[in-house]
Amino acid sequence: MKRRASRTSNTKKQIEEKSMELLMIPSHFKCPISLDLMKDPVTLSTGITYDRVSIETWIESGNQTCPITKKVLKTLEPVPNHAVRKMIQEWCVENKDHGIERIPTPRIPVTSSEVTEILRKVESCCKSQQGLESGRELVMKMRKMIKESMRNKSCFVTNGAGKILSSTLLVFSEKLPVGDSETMEEIISTLTILLPLDVESKSILGSKSSLNRMIWFLKCGSLSSRRNSVFLLKEVMGMEEMWRVEELLKIDGALESLVKLVKEPISPTTTKASLLTIYHMVNSSQLSNEKARSKFVDLGLVELLIETLVDSEKRICEKALGSLSGLCNSEKGRKRANSNALTVPVLIKKLSRVSAMATEFSVSILWKLIGKNEKRDTVVLINEALQVGAFQKLLILLQVGCSKNTKEKAIELLKLLNLHRGKVECIDSLDLKNIERPF
Repeated sequence: MKRRASRTSNTKKQIEEKSMELLMIPSHFKCPISLDLMKDPVTLSTGITYDRVSIETWIESGNQTCPITKKVLKTLEPVPNHAVRKMIQEWCVENKDHGIERIPTPRIPVTSSEVTEILRKVESCCKSQQGLESGRELVMKMRKMIKESMRNKSCFVTNGAGKILSSTLLVFSEKLPVGDSETMEEIISTLTILLPLDVESKSILGSKSSLNRMIWFLKCGSLSSRRNSVFLLKEVMGMEEMWRVEELLKIDGALESLVKLVKEPISPTTTKASLLTIYHMVNSSQLSNEKARSKFVDLGLVELLIETLVDSEKRICEKALGSLSGLCNSEKGRKRANSNALTVPVLIKKLSRVSAMATEFSVSILWKLIGKNEKRDTVVLINEALQVGAFQKLLILLQVGCSKNTKEKAIELLKLLNLHRGKVECIDSLDLKNIERPF
């Protein structure tokens, strides 16, 4: 049904394009830049009318002159030309027998002056607890405007909405009790629409008070609040500043909430955000990262990640492997991985079957468990790896190509495995199908 609908849509579009070619479009209905029928005509300060998409692309490229007159623009804000738009709509209706559809009436985009005024009012409400209700209404209005179009979002981002909302969340987090959560919930929701945030906004979000409030929503909030909070946490932890990891470790229930999102997923996007947050917390040699690894291992994350890897889509698989690789940097993490019967079979299964990134993480984990481990009890793991075809898979990996670091680890593993190849090796030929080349 979807294919049929797609074919119908494409056919309709082709008929419309052909009809447009046969019809003589009035020259004043055409955009001087694209030479196509204008769908959202706007006029510059020079009096020349263009299609909004074309002229905004021109201006965003750094041009500050009118393409036709070459005069410097007095303002970069084009004005909607309603008269021309109505004339074009009437022309479309008159020619509907030729397959021409009436252009829709576009929403008027927000202007920089409007955005500046809204943000000024939000800052004003931030200074007064009495302005809490009006502040919430302003943030709701902002979110609605941002969601209307990418242009509106760009306008808010350019005018510093991320920084102002992050600062507002910080102030409210410090001033208001936990029970007054509605306004902060609106702010967090709006911030997620503005992603990705700039460095300054993320830095403000990473403050002690803001982190505490986001973790509170992660633990006690609605599904949407938990989802939005983990998206913002992912942004903050992505800065990889150790003191923020330390701060997060001090917050009661923070790590448990992240693990819960993996164990009881809300959606694939929240699972990926949670795994990426964990990844940033465990992949470093810093003391705070070691503490995070230890606590995550105690929470059963190693077993949970291995279970997740059994049947997960590509992006989740990559992030789960990345997090598991980080946990295996600690002896406690390696011990838990070694004791799980699924670890080696799952890792071998992922070699060259998911993506180049997943393969590199899988080899790294195997190297940490087998190649890097100096203990003699790794013989059991080596025999298990040989039985599930690790030797052949690693040889094929070297043949199809991989990064220098992964290649070195694969060679070390092959040398170690070769010493124990006296036993019969087993490999499912189906595992060699669909091997992905990194080039």
